[in-house]
Amino acid sequence: MKYYSELLKLGLFTKEDINQLAGNQDTAKSILRSALHNGYIERLRHNYYAVKSLETGQAIPNRFAIGSKINSSAYISHHTAFEYYGMTNQVFSTVYISSAMKFKDFFHDGVKYKYLSSKQNFGIIKPASHIKVTDMERTILDNIKDFTKIGGLEELLRCLSMVTVADEEKLLSYLAEYKNQFLYQKVGYILSHFENIKLSQAFFSLCKQMIGKSKRYFYDGIQSESPKYYSEWQLFAPGDLLKLLDEGGDAIV
Repeated sequence: MKYYSELLKLGLFTKEDINQLAGNQDTAKSILRSALHNGYIERLRHNYYAVKSLETGQAIPNRFAIGSKINSSAYISHHTAFEYYGMTNQVFSTVYISSAMKFKDFFHDGVKYKYLSSKQNFGIIKPASHIKVTDMERTILDNIKDFTKIGGLEELLRCLSMVTVADEEKLLSYLAEYKNQFLYQKVGYILSHFENIKLSQAFFSLCKQMIGKSKRYFYDGIQSESPKYYSEWQLFAPGDLLKLLDEGGDAIV
């Protein structure tokens, strides 16, 4: 196909990208129709296409690239960001994509691409062509903030156990952006269990200064589990958090 090499360079594209490549809409429509018919590309969702390998017949871009290029504000986040960094206990069949622009969830090749609303624009990096993902510090905070909705507590703890270092200045800077006292409580309580992340006592002291005066429950329903009260965090939470890792406790989804 005449334009296959150009499509290969794009990897992922829309009709508008083909219009620019072809120079006019009629030629663009012809290219798109021919490429789809001959199996050079596949439609991922409305007006979103991926080039296919001539050898395998599979889409060349991986799940991280597909999620990153759904729209101009999209980026890989939450558990999928941990997956990108190779710090997960399991690979989920859902790719989590944060975006300022809403899009409909869609499925491709057995994977669900799920939209998460995001107004935050910090801690996003581009480590490879076509891929945008939250950096390690933003990934840690997002997963702690939303563990009851995405992934569950046990999976969060297993991911954190694989993290070898985090920039505490970035963590504190990002925490300030969230303006969420409860998040300071959860972050302080959870990360105090992970010496492998190498956070200083100064980090935890600063978190304690920001938690306010409200006593909170670590997650809904913990009241019936005889939680322990941690006065330093003003938090009712599990008495032995890491026991979940030892026993493989139930995840909270």
